[in-house]
Amino acid sequence: MKVLFHGTAAFEGIPSLFCHCETCKHAKVRGGKNIRTRTSVLIDEILKIDFPADTLHHSIRDSVDMDKVRDLLFTHSHSDHLYPEDLLIRALGYAQFNEEEELHLYGHDLPIKHCSQLLATERHRFQLHNLKPFETVQTQTATITPLLANHDSKETCLLYYIEKDEKAIFYGHDSGWFPKQTWDWLKGKKLDLAILECTTGNAPNCEVHMNVEDTLKTREWLIENFVMKAEGRIVVTHFSHNAHLLHEDLVHIFEPNGITVAFDGMQLDI
Repeated sequence: MKVLFHGTAAFEGIPSLFCHCETCKHAKVRGGKNIRTRTSVLIDEILKIDFPADTLHHSIRDSVDMDKVRDLLFTHSHSDHLYPEDLLIRALGYAQFNEEEELHLYGHDLPIKHCSQLLATERHRFQLHNLKPFETVQTQTATITPLLANHDSKETCLLYYIEKDEKAIFYGHDSGWFPKQTWDWLKGKKLDLAILECTTGNAPNCEVHMNVEDTLKTREWLIENFVMKAEGRIVVTHFSHNAHLLHEDLVHIFEPNGITVAFDGMQLDI
């Protein structure tokens, strides 16, 4: 399985619009892995998780044919994870594409509602699926189980357990410390890849995102409960410039603990 990290930043991006903090200044000068767009992942060119406004940039930079994507999973409705207006580009008059292939959209509550309203006249080109937490679904490309996140009390935010080609991925953000139901569900599973977050860096504990301490505690839990396979990998992503950590700082923190720091355009083969 090929996992491509399109973007690895939180809502603001790095460097952030309008910001003159030292992190953003240094990111502009150093460039490379310090330049981060809004978070999204593409699996085997056909399964995409989240759809930020940076998707056009991702497709150009990473030479991705978005028309190959068959399933699109949404974690929640925040604009750095769902910019539904760009889905209208997949409509006659805007794009030439294989009209026989429908794009299937999966999410819960607000994401599906937003897409349904926006795509009302284009529904024959899309199939919308309202997911329920902990109910496994077979999509066109994988078997997915949505899990509960701890992120926004105003909507049901999801994490994902994805099974494809005898491999298993846990997509574990946006979220603070996971709800008990999610921890309990993960017990007994065997992961090839866990994708975690560290939005807030070394800041004090935050209920809706993880900091360094939370990320390291999550790694410990996955290993102590034998959820990670011996050869499994843990990757951290979704960084805010307000954490004031450049890529090299994140590597210094996480790589000694066996966690890979994602960067825009990074690809893993698992």
